Amino acid sequence: MATSIFGRIMAAVMATALALTSLPASAQQKGSRSIALVRDGEAEALIRDYAKPILKAAGLGGATIKIRIVNDTRFNAFVADGRHIFVNAGTISQTETPNELIGVIAHETGHLAGGHLARLRDAVVQSQILSVIAMLGGAAAAAAGGGGEGGLAAALGGQQVAQRSLLSYQRGEETAADRAALTYLERTGQSAQGMLSVFKRLGDQQLFAARFADPYAQSHPMAAERLSQVENVARKSKFFDKTDAADLQARHDLIRAKFIAFTQAPQKTARLYPPNATDLPSRYAHAVIAFRSGNPQAAVRQIDGLIATQPRNPWFWELKGQALLEGGRPAEAVEPLRQAVALAPNEGQLRVMLGHALVATEKDSLLAEAIQNLNKGLADDPDAAIGYRQLAIAHARSGNIALADLATAQGYFAAGDNPSARQYAARAQANLKRGTPAWLRADDIISFKPPRL
Repeated sequence: MATSIFGRIMAAVMATALALTSLPASAQQKGSRSIALVRDGEAEALIRDYAKPILKAAGLGGATIKIRIVNDTRFNAFVADGRHIFVNAGTISQTETPNELIGVIAHETGHLAGGHLARLRDAVVQSQILSVIAMLGGAAAAAAGGGGEGGLAAALGGQQVAQRSLLSYQRGEETAADRAALTYLERTGQSAQGMLSVFKRLGDQQLFAARFADPYAQSHPMAAERLSQVENVARKSKFFDKTDAADLQARHDLIRAKFIAFTQAPQKTARLYPPNATDLPSRYAHAVIAFRSGNPQAAVRQIDGLIATQPRNPWFWELKGQALLEGGRPAEAVEPLRQAVALAPNEGQLRVMLGHALVATEKDSLLAEAIQNLNKGLADDPDAAIGYRQLAIAHARSGNIALADLATAQGYFAAGDNPSARQYAARAQANLKRGTPAWLRADDIISFKPPRL
């Protein structure tokens, strides 16, 4: 009997450990723990501009912090390691001003600068220790004749105490990140009104649920509580009434329209951006709706109108190239994508898309240009997974199977499939000259050992 109870207790401990160390539910795909990302060069470039002064104010200006967009329409942002900030697509769609999104980034930067992830892991370990002690105590009581049900109840009660202890710790870290965010905004001469707007919106959403919520069973302080704490400090700042620059607001409006059009149902997008509206964000949304509706000709006509308004906007040229490429017209997509690259030569995703279009034309005369752009694009953006597949195709069609195998290995490595990456890297290395850059890249993949958590 005691063995049976002990087994159930240890199973409960393991279940608790998994629940506490997994990524937030909003960052997971249904049935999977992987994070599905949305890659959009326009949005990533804008968010980098938002984050740069904040990271510098936090003392992280020299660190390589990447901001990635999660394919989730809910409002959320989080950090999962010391090198990335993840922002949900829904956060971009729902923030109405740059300042609102900047406040979110400042909060997550507070977690990074405060080393909260490392301390959270320590807190998880401590909570598990408390849980095990309590559970073993309950198991001992049951084994001593105190009653199986009572002993198990005591054990599970100890587990609940440990979990609440951890949640209390997390709420403290969230409060600390809010305070850090206010400091970074003050140092960079920005208002905290965006943070207040976000908390007010979250507070309205929680208003009904809060009647039934246990405040001690939450990982974050309740939005109303956070609003009160932030507002007391924010209103004392001399920058409180400062507004966003007009050009930054214009960029934000365009990206918000783009994300809404790409992630929401066309009917909902049409309510927000009526078909008869002529402002630039609405026209951007209309072009995306036409593209998503499988009408590339209508999309291209509307995108040409956008380009006529802003001929030096690389992202309008990119959208035209994307519409033509995905519409089965890669040869026509090449020139718009060349224009996009000429306007933003250091944006890796643009070069990768151009390389993709060049390969898709199936013209051998364009393979050298494709390989050049794919190599440069992947050097600037190593996470652009489709680039490795296109590079492998280009090398194979050029007759260089060893480099095709290496590109395939790099693609698997970027996707986290280390066994497949090592297999192709070994095959590539066998046909590469020892000591060359390509041989060394293959060797790095073969010898890579993932860090132990």
